[in-house]
Amino acid sequence: MHKRKAHKAPLLKLWAHRPPVWPMQGPIASLSLSLSNWAALLEPECQTGIPSDWGVELNSRSRRRKNPPRRRMASDSSPPAEEASAQAPGDKLAVFWHEGMLAHDAGRGVFDSGRDPGFLDVLDQHPENADRVRNMVSILRRGPVAPFLSWHSGLPAHASELLSFHSPEYIEELVQLNATGAKKLCEGTFLNPGSWGAALLAAGTTLSAAKHILDGRGNLAYALVRPPGHHAQPGRADGYCFLNNAGLAVHLALDSGRPKVAVVDIDVHYGNGTAEGFYRTDNVLTISLHMRHGSWGPSHPQSGSVDEIGEGKGLGYNLNIPLPNGSGDAGYEYAMNELVVPAIDKFQPQFLVFVVGQDSSAFDPNGRQCLTMEGYRKIGQIMRGVANRHSNGQILIVQEGGYHITYSAYCLHATLEGVLDLEAPLLDDPIAYYPEDERYTMKIVDMIKNSWKECVPFLKDI
Repeated sequence: MHKRKAHKAPLLKLWAHRPPVWPMQGPIASLSLSLSNWAALLEPECQTGIPSDWGVELNSRSRRRKNPPRRRMASDSSPPAEEASAQAPGDKLAVFWHEGMLAHDAGRGVFDSGRDPGFLDVLDQHPENADRVRNMVSILRRGPVAPFLSWHSGLPAHASELLSFHSPEYIEELVQLNATGAKKLCEGTFLNPGSWGAALLAAGTTLSAAKHILDGRGNLAYALVRPPGHHAQPGRADGYCFLNNAGLAVHLALDSGRPKVAVVDIDVHYGNGTAEGFYRTDNVLTISLHMRHGSWGPSHPQSGSVDEIGEGKGLGYNLNIPLPNGSGDAGYEYAMNELVVPAIDKFQPQFLVFVVGQDSSAFDPNGRQCLTMEGYRKIGQIMRGVANRHSNGQILIVQEGGYHITYSAYCLHATLEGVLDLEAPLLDDPIAYYPEDERYTMKIVDMIKNSWKECVPFLKDI
């Protein structure tokens, strides 16, 4: 059993409970999946454009292919007229999307449980439902930010691309579960008919967005994807997530000659899967701002506490910023300026992955952080400034949570306004402001900063 070391720090008295540690991946058995086996498991609408070399032998000795199959871009074929306009790099933010991702349906129940107690006339849609993303698509197509965007089609991920982050056993498990029908993988996470095809599209669409930047086609790209991915660990699903879209993009950047990559995750929940995938490496800096929710079960043993700072070569390169409920716009801005920006300035990455979730908003059913459109807009502006200093203005944005059907779309719009560094807000906030209390948050941020100075070698003088 692999055990993590506890890194004592002044802030630890605020989090007395530590969840059980979890094992590293065990020995990986050889297995193979043919192209026909994999392609047959995709939904019909997702099979279009599958590369001829999509099938690959999954072997423990070749988890990372040095020369993965070429990722065909949407521009390699004939896109719709609205997607065909040529833009100089950096002119517009490229949105990567595919309607096949709407096929994932996690069902109904009491919130995300999938359970019907028998005495309710109306059950909730699962919070991670297609409608939330439909509104994100529509506000970007018809909202005032539309002239600043270009649209591009996504493609399913290659099997070999999945292996850059995930173990062969886990991928084979998902394939087999998909073949047998609906399956609950863990609390709130359901692999139903249509889910696997959508997950492959989410992963591949994110990789296409990353390649858009890495190939010099543009500086800004947004992977508008579902199901989300940042809870998916190398060998397990978690928190509505099957494949770690951002983690796959990080590996693509590393393999494309970007030696150092930074990931900033503002989803309301700890990006535990991404953190776990890079916990023992020093060429990827993962930073997660999240509410202080701790571990929520066997699928999510990581706590997201300040003392989870990486191990071995990765010591100090996993930075957690657990914030109290109600931190709000001012609290998040303070955390970004006092913690995130100095850490990235010290790390000096050549590629930046911005993981966004609108479930930190004031009206989200899955979070209590009280961010408004203005808060998201400001975070986007801060990230653009960081990118201008370190990655030639390049940012890959990857969609995660955000479960208020309408307000999530508005907060996304505001985030992209910020990343585009537009001079004035294009869209007014449609919902009354919810009061925040940033004073306690600022105290917590200052304590985290002192903890990093003591425990993270490269941040001793921030």
